[in-house]
Amino acid sequence: MDLDAVRTFAAAAEAGRFQDAAVDLSITQQAVSKRIAALEKSLGARLFTRTARGAVLTGEGEAFLPHARELLLAEARALASVRTGPLRVDVIGRRLCPAGLLREFHETHPEVALEVVTLFDTATAAIRAGSVDASFRAVVELPDDLDAQRVFDEPLQLLCGPAHPLAALSSVTPAELAGHRIWMPGVVPGTEWGAYYGEFAAAFGLSIDAAGPNFGTEVVLDKIAESADVATLVGARSRILWPAGHDLRRVPIENPTPVYPHSLVWRRGNAHPALARLRAHLSPGVRAGATWLPGWASQVY
Repeated sequence: MDLDAVRTFAAAAEAGRFQDAAVDLSITQQAVSKRIAALEKSLGARLFTRTARGAVLTGEGEAFLPHARELLLAEARALASVRTGPLRVDVIGRRLCPAGLLREFHETHPEVALEVVTLFDTATAAIRAGSVDASFRAVVELPDDLDAQRVFDEPLQLLCGPAHPLAALSSVTPAELAGHRIWMPGVVPGTEWGAYYGEFAAAFGLSIDAAGPNFGTEVVLDKIAESADVATLVGARSRILWPAGHDLRRVPIENPTPVYPHSLVWRRGNAHPALARLRAHLSPGVRAGATWLPGWASQVY
């Protein structure tokens, strides 16, 4: 049986659309369709029904899904049993908190061979495919074939220019942010950060502006440096650099402190010996005091 076809079937079953599965697997939608058609032919059964809303599993597809996941897990175990390469970990961005956590692990355990990658929104597919061992993510929903460990709750801060009315405060509350324009063009629906900031805004009556193309952090910093009414949100451990003339201010958010719940995510059955050492290093993680978390964050401890 073609395991690439089985992997594609499992990805399409989770995504609910062939197009989304193609994005997750970094292949074309046509390739997804061809792989699933070949798998259906080899099984002699129809696995999906195509609808206007996407791809829905048939009864045969529902029956095959747990066995498909077992096949992929067996593949992962077989590869792990002979693997001697470095531990590959995704950190989303090299200036963000997870990169710092991984750097601290490396400094504590320099003997562990480590490879750091940045996969942005394709990490889940890479973990499943075995091309990376783990990724730092905020876990909105945890698939059955993956496992996770919450490792660090990162406080959020307001980042604003010197003319902003909140710039001179030693701290602000979430309620005090209401009515101010918080510009975050990288926050888009369907991402973990979109889910986080959407729930945060709803909880405190805030308005987060994601309008406009995302030209990168530097453009956001330029905008807020010259503005008296635009600010953004950043993690307390994000390594953000700006020109001295910008004179930006980091203002802690307190009472309660909103924290971003970073978790380490890996595929169940991954036996890479360094993964266990990384998990042990990150345990028990960091929990702040009076904090705010989205409801879905409690699923990972």
